[in-house]
Amino acid sequence: MITPANGVAKAAPDKGITVTAKSGVLAQVSVQGSGKAVDGTLSPDKKTWHSTWTLKPGTSYAVTATEQNPDGKATTASSRFTTLKPSKTIKVSDVTPQPGETVGVGMPIMVNFSRPVTKRAAVEQALEVKSSTPVDGAWRWISSEEVMFRTKSYWPTHAKVSLVAHLSGVHAAAGVYGTKDTTRSFTVGASHVMRVNLKTDEEKVYVNGKHTKTIAVSGGVGGSDSHGNDFRTTSGIHLAMGEAASVVMTSPNIQPGEAGYYKEVVYKDVRISNSGEFLHQSPGAFECLGNRNCSHGCVRQSVSGAKYIYDLAQRGDIVDITGSTRKLQWNNGWGFWQLSWKQWRKGSALKQPVVTTTPLTAASSSATPAPVSN
Repeated sequence: MITPANGVAKAAPDKGITVTAKSGVLAQVSVQGSGKAVDGTLSPDKKTWHSTWTLKPGTSYAVTATEQNPDGKATTASSRFTTLKPSKTIKVSDVTPQPGETVGVGMPIMVNFSRPVTKRAAVEQALEVKSSTPVDGAWRWISSEEVMFRTKSYWPTHAKVSLVAHLSGVHAAAGVYGTKDTTRSFTVGASHVMRVNLKTDEEKVYVNGKHTKTIAVSGGVGGSDSHGNDFRTTSGIHLAMGEAASVVMTSPNIQPGEAGYYKEVVYKDVRISNSGEFLHQSPGAFECLGNRNCSHGCVRQSVSGAKYIYDLAQRGDIVDITGSTRKLQWNNGWGFWQLSWKQWRKGSALKQPVVTTTPLTAASSSATPAPVSN
């Protein structure tokens, strides 16, 4: 028995293809759509075969299945059908990291969609993460249009990672289907961990677990201004989010001429939050470095120290800050490691972690059953 049946004109692409043996076992299943073979999985008892992923909308498929009965007799059945063409579609609009990017060991995978997703479990089920070394991870929905993958522990160094969003045919919302798959590959680089202690005003840098440099720093002076701007650096596990050769920093919500106004250019900047925090070269007050906290909230570094970090940094590197009474919120920039593994998993629509597949064991490479020789 083959489902969809022969002649069906508007098959639901999210239901896939199922082939069931009537009295024997399946000896061979072959599926073609748009000139490409469709992968599937055979049940352990060889009585049922099901396509691995959803089907492409508006596409004609041809299925041929051979069943072998207990006496060794083979019979063949076939089905030709077409999947429905949706009036509303959805696609992956953006993925972070960038193609071919080398990232730090804390880097999440961020997937954005072109319209809101209401059937989150179906979309999450279609997102496959492959890595050269299998790791535990989980998806978390940040909004109806964004979902993120984070590993349980940091990525292994130098791992090769790819995301395959098998979105084609996924029923993502009422009347909305995906029509295109998306693949994104990147590499995890060396482990870079910056540990900033705002009580000792020191930043210790570790590369692949080895202490390579100690940098004198100065963090947020504390307190706040008349507009409520908090001058405490946030404590917790930050991620390097990007860098710039220079950034113009101004006092939020304070106009020129008002008390507390400032505007200054700072150099060698590595962003670590969305609340205006950077690791950067100190714009002055070098006597504060290593002695006391004098900044508006950023972590100021020596000239040589700032250059070292700026040249070293990859997006996703770990910046672990201690010694402040202000805690980094998990959704402030890329503060995702502020959530425990248990807390992170609660944001999954499937309510379960996943293990990344390797290129040799990926579900997309599942073979159809081999022909039986008599």
